[in-house]
Parts: sequence; C-alpha cells; structure tokens
Amino acid sequence: MASLNALTKDFLRLSQDFPSKSLVRWRNWQRRLGPARILMASFGGLILLGTFLLTLPAASQGDPVGFIDALFTATSATCVTGLTVVDTGKTFSLFGQSVILALIQLGGLGLMTFSSFFMYLLGGGRLSLGGRDILQETLSQGPMQNLKALLKTVFLATVVIEITGALLLTLCFLRDMPVTSAFYYGVFHAVSAFCNAGFALYVDNLEAFKGDVLFNFTITSLIILGGLGFVVIFEINRKRQRPQYHLSLHARLVLRMTAGLIIAGAVGIFVLEITNTLEKLPWGERILSCYFQSVTARTAGFNTLSVGTLTDATLLLLIALMFIGASPGSCGGGIKTTTGAVLLAFIRARFRNEENVHLLHRRIPSDVLARAISVVFFSAALIMIFTFLLLFSEAASISHQQSRGIFLELFFEVTSAFATVGLSTGITSSLTPLSKLLITLVMFIGRLGPLTVAIAVGKEAKTRFTYAQENVLIG
Repeated sequence: MASLNALTKDFLRLSQDFPSKSLVRWRNWQRRLGPARILMASFGGLILLGTFLLTLPAASQGDPVGFIDALFTATSATCVTGLTVVDTGKTFSLFGQSVILALIQLGGLGLMTFSSFFMYLLGGGRLSLGGRDILQETLSQGPMQNLKALLKTVFLATVVIEITGALLLTLCFLRDMPVTSAFYYGVFHAVSAFCNAGFALYVDNLEAFKGDVLFNFTITSLIILGGLGFVVIFEINRKRQRPQYHLSLHARLVLRMTAGLIIAGAVGIFVLEITNTLEKLPWGERILSCYFQSVTARTAGFNTLSVGTLTDATLLLLIALMFIGASPGSCGGGIKTTTGAVLLAFIRARFRNEENVHLLHRRIPSDVLARAISVVFFSAALIMIFTFLLLFSEAASISHQQSRGIFLELFFEVTSAFATVGLSTGITSSLTPLSKLLITLVMFIGRLGPLTVAIAVGKEAKTRFTYAQENVLIG
C-alpha cells in the first residue's frame, strides 16, 4: 500500500512537471528559431497539409487532382492569391472546396494568429514574449502595448464582417439558386473577398455580376476592409468609441492611400478601356466595373471585366496597382500602401533638397526609410528574376519573336502572384509544370514578404566592429 501511494505521488509530481517543462522547451525552441522562421514553417506546413487533402479522391468531383496542381491550389489558397490552374467550382467536390475555404481563412488571418489566440485563451489571458513576437510578425505590427485587445479585434471583426457579407451575398445568389446553395455560395465568396483571396466558384470569375449593384458593393466593401489591416480597423473602432481619440500616422496614411489609389485606378481604367471592354456597356455598368476592378486589382483578384481582353496600357496600370497592394497587417500582399507613401515622400524630399522626410506633419525615421527602400528593391528584383525564369521555361520551344508576345502576360502573372492578387490574362492553366512550381514559390514569398523570407533563410550578423566610412560617387 505504501509503495502504491509512493507511485501515485511520483505520477502526480511528473504530471505537474511535464506541462511546465514542455512549455519551457517550446519557448526555447521559439527563441532559437525566431518569429520569421516559425511563420515560414507554419505557412509551409499548412500548404503541405492542404496539398495532401486536395489530392485525395474525395476532394475532386472526377479524377483526383495531380500533385503539382494540388500544390499550386493549396499555395494559392493559403497565400490568399486566387490564381487557379483548374476550375474550382467544377473540379473540386464540396469537401475539396471546404478545404480551400479553410486554407483561405487560416492563410488570410495567419495561422499563427489563430495559434496565438488559442494560446491566449488557454493561458488565462496572457501571451508569452515569443507569442507576442510571432503575432507582431504575422500582423506586420511593431511593438504594441495593447496587443491582446488587437487580437480580440481581429477575431471579432472577422466574424462580424464575414457573416454580414455572407448574408448580403446570399440575397444576391437567391435569384438563381435555392436557399442552401445560395448561403454556401455567400459564405464562400464572403470569406474569399474579406481574406482578399479572389477564389470564385464560377468559370468566368464574377463577370456575370458586373451590373449587380448590391453584389459589387458588398464584395468591394469586404475587399477594402480586409485590405486595410486589423491595426487600422482597431483604431477606427477606438475612434468610434472615443471621438477624442487621434488616429495614428499609420492609420491616416492607410486610409488616404487606399482612397486615392481606388479613385486613381478607377479613372485610369475608365480612360484606357472606354473604347475597348467598356464600349458596349451601359454607363452605370461602366462606372461600376471601373470601381470594382480598381478595388480588386490591388488585393483580391476578382474580376467583372475579362482581363485577357484588356489593353496593354490597362495591364501596365493593373501591374502598378498590384505592386503597391494592400496595407500592412492585412490579408493582402504587395509592397503595401504605407511603403509606397514613404517612398513618394522620400522622392519629394530629395527633389526639394530637404534633409528630413515628412508625411502629414510627421518626420519619418531613417530606419523606416531604409526598410521601405529595401522592400521595394527586393520586390522589384524578385519579380524581374522570376519573370526571366518563366520566359526561359515557357519560351524554350518557340522563337524569340513569339516569346516577346507573351512577355507582358508572364510579367503580369508574376506580379499578380507576388502581390497575392490572383488576376490573370488566362495563361495560368497552360503553364508548364516548372512554371507552375515557380509561380507557387513566388506566391509563398509574396505572402510572407521578401524581408521576412530573407531574415528566415539568412544568417545572423556576428560582426562586432564597423569599418571606416568613405564616400562613393552616385548618379
């Protein structure tokens, strides 16, 4: 009996020690890897899981999807891009579409955001330092005192916005299908729009809805809210609760840049397409189509105009919008609106021969300028490199003259993949297996961000000294 009591005490002691020791090991592992590597590994693991599920016979309506197409689709969904090599609505079963929807939701908000939220709940309302670092990396957010309140806002805003959007879209779909199908379509497209994924269950994307006012404004509202970033939504909510609260420079920049880019994009598309895709449309549909395409071009990848029939000038305009993309901490990609604003302010300061860079009566720190320039340089270089690789892959069997004809389409495709937009001129499904793998890699890098990937795969600097300074002639 005594030995039994001793064994019981030992078991209880070990069971109490196990969680604490496991937690210590987990935190040490977090510290060794760092937020960037953990974020990269979490997205990579989610993509591999999604690939496995999409290759199952139950995921397809007919023959199972091949590995490369499943990997491409899983990456596109997880990285909320929307590029597709197969017809989502006709190829995948209800199970397969549900897998894609889950990948969009997890990838849009960030897998580590979900993990941090549940760790927060399990931890009695506390986040570890490692968890805070990973969450800040996921949301592209710097040090913040009220990170727990932001985490709550992320989930509350997501639930409220997606449910509202799903109900409004259900009303639109009810015109053509029964209630259950309409609700399913409403949920799928609401999640896809808010997470800026651009996945649609129609062959021609959303071209059939170009004249539907409620549908267009619901989708664009979801896209805009998903592209603002949760930090901005958090601040807007605080402003609504406390009118005396002043929005941060970040929030004001995001709101101004978003509005400016939507207006500029819509006007540009109208001018460039008035004698092309808009020519035969009524005036109401012309304006609605330009507005919709301007909103979706920076983040989501839905389309009500056939992208393959747009003029070359319009494609270049869309490339510029895609490159800028959404805002930090959002579901969208690109270099981000704030990066574009900082870069424009930097150029303006140089033209005026000003020593400091100012935005909205605030001085921008030099480290922020360096980061903005690095993001733009790395992003542009990555797009150029992968466009070159795709030209090599796709143009191997055709003449140089013919390859020049597909240059713009491949350039457009790579930019769309990097910015996690999902717009395409229609060449995605016809790409070679190598090109599909290259686009898959671009989507992955674009979702994480080039600097995050560089930090994750790079080595920590160990230099303890600095060299002497000397000037170099520039320009």
